[in-house]
Amino acid sequence: MNFESILLPGIDSKRPLVIAGPCSAESEEQVMETAKQLAAQGIKIFRAGVWKPRTKPGGFEGMGSLALKWLQRVKKETGMYVAVEVATQKHVYEALKYGVDMLWIGARTTTNPFAVQEIADTLAGTDMPVLIKNPVNPDLELWIGAIERLYNAGVRKLGVIHRGFSTPDKNVYRNIPQWHIPIELKRRYPNLPIICDPSHMGGKRSLILTIAQQAMDMNYDGLIIESHCSPETALSDKEQQLTPAALNEVIHSLVIRDSIQSTEDLSTLRGQIDELDDKIFELLSKRMRVSREIGQYKLEHDMPVLQTARYGEILQDRIQQAVKMDMSSEFAKKILEAVHEESVRQQLVVMELARK
Repeated sequence: MNFESILLPGIDSKRPLVIAGPCSAESEEQVMETAKQLAAQGIKIFRAGVWKPRTKPGGFEGMGSLALKWLQRVKKETGMYVAVEVATQKHVYEALKYGVDMLWIGARTTTNPFAVQEIADTLAGTDMPVLIKNPVNPDLELWIGAIERLYNAGVRKLGVIHRGFSTPDKNVYRNIPQWHIPIELKRRYPNLPIICDPSHMGGKRSLILTIAQQAMDMNYDGLIIESHCSPETALSDKEQQLTPAALNEVIHSLVIRDSIQSTEDLSTLRGQIDELDDKIFELLSKRMRVSREIGQYKLEHDMPVLQTARYGEILQDRIQQAVKMDMSSEFAKKILEAVHEESVRQQLVVMELARK
């Protein structure tokens, strides 16, 4: 797929592209005050939630099309571009009617191919830049499916927003990053712009700088950050919104590394990585050979393939060893689970061949 630039006229291509504004457009006064403060900080694209369906009814669900009139005033008085989230055909029509400059599709909408297709069909023939948030759950193919639906409708100015993934487990993040998923997306589509959403990923303002820096270190194109003139009075997601002044501090604290220079300087180290990867797979191959020999022994002695007690001992021992070697227990557990799964598969193949 050949994507076109999402950069609007007059927007510098220098990283990071910053899109900022309140979680929700709550009132004309709040919108204008936030926009003016952000414009004074040099922000060029103003974001605001207009339609805000919440997880449960009864909360603030946005001002709807009325807020689009306030965004028109933002454009007129500050010169900023404006961006909103859309989830239905009606939203798209309203956004186009009021001159919105950029759209994004939210995480919940991305999970629904019917909704994405409806939006894609409505945008066919337009030149609108569209950003697609990752789905709520870690499903790369679903994310790619949404991209393809927009692309097949003729939308070429496409980018994605990485906002993290939902988890039932308690975590420091509101939505865990799972960085490997957008990394794989970028591998498949190298020219697809990726924007990080540290507000929704962290869920609290204290994490925004750390997450934003990680995104820049991974060569993300930009950031979309929630900013409110008075976060403590916000009607939605107050814990994750920054004042425009605090946002300015975050942006100016970021270290933007020279990706071209670093690529040249890393050639030797990357060669070492290639060699080590080769050795890792050589060792894994030897391990699987031993697993097949164990499978043959189990077959001859009428033993079941799965030995849960032994597997439990391996997990506990190897994870402790990995932690001592400065690796996370979560990483070690994932590796061991994958190796064990393949070992069991290898032994089942031995059993199956014997039956034939």
